[in-house]
This record gives sequence, C-alpha cells and structure tokens, in this order.
Amino acid sequence: MQTVRAQEPPVLAPAQAELKRAPAMALTQLSSTQIENLAVTGKVWGFLKYHHPAVTSGQQQWDQALLDILPSVLAAPDRASADHVLHGWISRLGPVPACQDCATLEPAQYQLLPSLAWLEDGQLLSAGLRDDLQAVYRNRARHARQFYVTLTPLVGNPVFAQEAAYADLKFPDSGYQLLALFRFWNVIEYWAPYRDQVGADWDQVLRASIAPLALAPDRNRYELALMAVIAQVHDSHSNLSSSLHLRPPVGACALPVRLRFVQGQAVVSGYTSAAEGMASGLQRGDILTELDGVPLAQLLVTLQPYYAASNQAARLRDVAAGLTRGECGSAQLAIRREGTLRQLAVARIPESGPSSKVTHDKPGDTFQLINDKIAYIKLSSIQRSDVPAYMERAAHTKGLIIDIRNYPSDFVPFALGQYLVEQPTPFVRFTIADLANPGGFKWSQQLMLQPQAPHYGGKVVILVDERSQSQSEYTAMALRASPRALVLGSMTAGADGNVSALVLPGGLKTMISGIGVFYPDKRPTQRIGIVPDIVVSPTVAGLRDQRDEVLEAAIRLIERE
Repeated sequence: MQTVRAQEPPVLAPAQAELKRAPAMALTQLSSTQIENLAVTGKVWGFLKYHHPAVTSGQQQWDQALLDILPSVLAAPDRASADHVLHGWISRLGPVPACQDCATLEPAQYQLLPSLAWLEDGQLLSAGLRDDLQAVYRNRARHARQFYVTLTPLVGNPVFAQEAAYADLKFPDSGYQLLALFRFWNVIEYWAPYRDQVGADWDQVLRASIAPLALAPDRNRYELALMAVIAQVHDSHSNLSSSLHLRPPVGACALPVRLRFVQGQAVVSGYTSAAEGMASGLQRGDILTELDGVPLAQLLVTLQPYYAASNQAARLRDVAAGLTRGECGSAQLAIRREGTLRQLAVARIPESGPSSKVTHDKPGDTFQLINDKIAYIKLSSIQRSDVPAYMERAAHTKGLIIDIRNYPSDFVPFALGQYLVEQPTPFVRFTIADLANPGGFKWSQQLMLQPQAPHYGGKVVILVDERSQSQSEYTAMALRASPRALVLGSMTAGADGNVSALVLPGGLKTMISGIGVFYPDKRPTQRIGIVPDIVVSPTVAGLRDQRDEVLEAAIRLIERE
C-alpha cells in the first residue's frame, strides 16, 4: 500500500521552526475507506485549527500534528476505528475550558454563516467525536486569538502569515501533499467570502481530490493536481501562480498571433509580432477550428480544468492567451476564413518573455475628445492626479465614455466617481470574516461617493468586457452609481475584493478573494460580474475589419440622446 523513505527536513518558515520531520510518506494506492477517513481527518484538522484554544493560541505545531496522525488514520480498517484515532488526538490537546465571554452569532448580521452542520452528522461522525467537536465549538471565546489567520486593520481581508512554505520539500511526499490539500480546502471553508459561490459540493471536492494529491508521484503532477483543485473554487483571483509554466498547453514557443474568443469561437484578433504574424499567413478574423489535429472543442475540454476563473468569459480569456503554445516548429492548423475552411502550417516562434498587458481600449492618450460632443477616458493609463483636469476638459461635452476594458493604472473610484453624483451616493458594501466565528462573514457599512464640483452633467457610458476584473469591476460599480450612467459591453471576470495570499507546501503560491463585494442592496458580484445595462459584444467581422464595435455603440448611444 505504501512505502516510506528517509529525507532531510525542509527549510521551514519561522513560525514552524521547531517542526521535526518524520520520514517521508509515499503512498501508491488508497482504498475507499482510507479516502473517507482522510476526508474526515482533513475536516477535523481544519476545524480544530481555527477553533480549539490549544491550536488558535499557537501552542501546537499543527502541521506536525497532521503528519503525525496520518499513519494511524491510514491504518484504520473502518470509520469507527479512524474516529477512535481522532478522538484520542483531540483528548491529547487537553480539556477545553468553559468560555467566560462566549462568542455569539446573530444570523441577521451575516451574509454567510459557518458551514458546520456536519458536527451533528451521525452518519459521518461517531457520537464521541461529535461530542468532542461540539464541546470545542460551544466554548469558543468572543475575543479568541487566531494564530494562523489575522485580518488587515483597514480592509479586513485575512492574512495567513503563519503558514510554512516548505520550499525545499522533496517529492513524492504524500503527507505534505495531503497537508497542501487540507490547508487550501480549509482556507476556503473558513476564510473565503464567496464559499457559497463555489458552485460545486465543496465536501465532494475534498474527497475527489485526496487520491490525485496524495498519489501524485512527482512535483509536476502534484502541482497540476493542486491547480485542478484551485480551479474548482471558481474565483478569477485564485490560481497556482507559482506553477503557471506547467499549465497546459506547455512549450517555449507559440504562434505569433493573439486570439480572442468571440461568438463562441477562437478568433485571430491581432499579432504578437507584426512581421512574423503577417508572414504566418494568418489574418485577423480567422477562426481556429483545429490545432495539431485536435478539434478546438476537444482541446478546450482537456485544458479548462486547469484554468481557475469565476465564469466562462474569464476562463476563455485566459485559455486564449496560451492556446497556441507548444514545441517550437511547425503547427498544423485548420481555420475558417469568411466561411471557407483552410489548412495551414504555421511556425511557432520563441516567446520573448512576458507580453505587454492586452487591453481592448482605444489607442492613444488617456483622455481624448472623440468629437466636440463626446469625451473619452481610458483607465489603463490614468493617474489620479490628472482626473480634475480631465473633468474640466470634458465639462462642455454631451457624453463621457469611460473605458474599463482593462486594469486601471491607478485607483480612481472616488477621484472620478465624485464628479458624477450630485448627492452622497452609496455604491458598495462588503462582507468581512469573523475571527470568533470562522466561516461566518458579516455585513459592513456601505461606502459612499461624496459629490465634488464641478459636477459633470452629461451622459456617462462605462465600457466593460472579460478584461474587466477586480479593481476594474469595483470602479465600474462606483461609476455606475451616477444616475446618468450606463454600463455597456459584455460579461466581466466576476472577481472582486482585495486578495489574500497563501503559501502551500513546495513553496507554491496562490490567492483568494479576501472580502466580499456587494451592491448596496446586497446583490452579489462574484462570478456574475458587472452586468451591462446594454449588452454589446464584438463580432468576427468586427475583428477582421479592426473595428471597435463596443466603442462605436457607446458613441451612437450618446449621439442619439
């Protein structure tokens, strides 16, 4: 069932400096009973990590505790035996003192309540284990310390500064590989404000991920298995950012073109290298239907499980960026050009490092007068200090187009939004994690735009699409609070809220959305994004003719007012 080999202990983060590593565990198979026992262990370990005073006070090396208990859990022949192991484990932590100032939970104050019904599940846990866990929960203190998580003082997103990275870990090591799964899974379970937006049964994700993580035979397959788990959170902020070089397709070369998914198809929208791109024989508007003998639809099925995204618009955006990557040399393509199928052999060329950030906004200056009636501002190059001058130049116009089909170069929701409202106007409210009730997220007060003279009295049209993510979406929320503003475009990336970083064994890095972002009336934004008032999407013909159909629609809208 398993083999054990000795290895040197990894370099540890200061918070884990006393951890003494047991021999590495390399599992080769798992039974269904072992998987179920490991799933319960992962849930119990995470619950105790954030609730038991002996752990939340920092008295325990809790990673070490998991590694120490795993052999006994794996050896348990059935659920009852595994529960007996866990019961003894909890007993060794010592008695839980009765709380003097006990934590309370008023549901009306929360957008999301802790998911703890499993503590009373008689089919999942034995009576003794249920009693253990419920006693811990009942006696949580109102102001209990959380060793493994803190909240930032102003924004309130969680900080996981005490997690060890184990950057020098050698693989395979099933113990640490399970630790990575359990750490990430419980961070989502207790500290992700959009846990209810995951879309999948999070418990089932845990069970289904145990074998791929625990049995991964090398570092690369371990990282890919983690990538697949993270993708199931459906959060465009989350990804295994340290391992994107492994995300398929892989290779040092790519076709010299940019692709964009339009009307459900992968379309050539431009060139990464003008000379190479034009020489390739590919033209703007070409639709890719097959790559190296694999139909595009089939290729997407194999790729998408490794792409973390809140919605399909964001996922296809990211897939498009790397879709043609592969080994250097000739690639065989099938394309459709103006209704005609063609076969092409196109050379992949070396990628010359990180490409410039792709935006869909208008080339040229940050502020432009499209004509004497319409002003235009794009946020990809905006500076907050320039906003007053821009608004002064726009004052005489009939309409203002604000282009957020990009990521803002500066934070301007208030600096720009204050010119668009005539009275104090709410535009957002947040949900913040509750340290006394892990898994619970409380409503915060609304944030307001305060009016600033000179007030802009014209029509405001805000442009968005799949490139609009996070700060872009937050800015769009603020600007659309104007009574004369409309949002025009297509689905945004659906990931808002300050991010929280997390390290995982092997020195890996990921993030989650750390606070919940909602409209003042409590409507959600996660996964949904900023829903346009007027839906306008680019077309294949528009890309072929190099037209900005979204901007054109905004201009027509203002001109006919």
